[in-house]
Amino acid sequence: MGKSGLLKWKKLIQDGAQALGIHVNSQQAELFEIHREELLLWNRKTNLTAITDPFEIAVKHFLDSIAATPLIPPGSKLLDIGSGAGFPGIPLKAMLPSNSVMLIEASRKKAAFLQHLIRRLKLTGISAHHCRAEDLVKNPDYAHCFDVITCRALGDLKTFVQIAYPLLAHDGFLLAYKANLTASEIEQIRDSDSPVTDLAVSTQTYRLPFIDHIRTFVIVRKIKANY
Repeated sequence: MGKSGLLKWKKLIQDGAQALGIHVNSQQAELFEIHREELLLWNRKTNLTAITDPFEIAVKHFLDSIAATPLIPPGSKLLDIGSGAGFPGIPLKAMLPSNSVMLIEASRKKAAFLQHLIRRLKLTGISAHHCRAEDLVKNPDYAHCFDVITCRALGDLKTFVQIAYPLLAHDGFLLAYKANLTASEIEQIRDSDSPVTDLAVSTQTYRLPFIDHIRTFVIVRKIKANY
């Protein structure tokens, strides 16, 4: 991608963010461009993403990731489960630099990419680890530790809630990125066989700019603390 192409790509990011009501400055756009460059470079040998078109990377990865920016308080302690190629954790860190961010990834190769990317972007207050959420749950140091827990590579919503719940601060919330959300998925979070019942669940829909795809944030908060 030549210089003019890079400028157009960054403007695409900034214009798309504006459509979401979010301001992306030139420094943040530069971080996203480096992230995109490293993603495509590593993707030649490591399967990080099936999305390789620059336009789709901008919209479906970066703009989708930062759409949650207004929902997350600055200074939060954030855990991103299943970070993959760094989404949404790294773009959210770029948008909210005061946040402390921990990325976890079950794939060793993807975790290595995340660690490399953090160094390449010269980010501080963020770390990447090769582990699963179940591993953190076993460590008492992480009990009720995180203000916000995100997940974008989402499989089963109920499973995400049950696994992440012990890691959530008493006044924190879980934030799941979801496409094609059904009412039954929300109902299943509080099935009678679920050990997690003290929850308030809300949703917020948003449209990805330029392609008009409807996405949903599922926001899960504790309504009482179990001490």
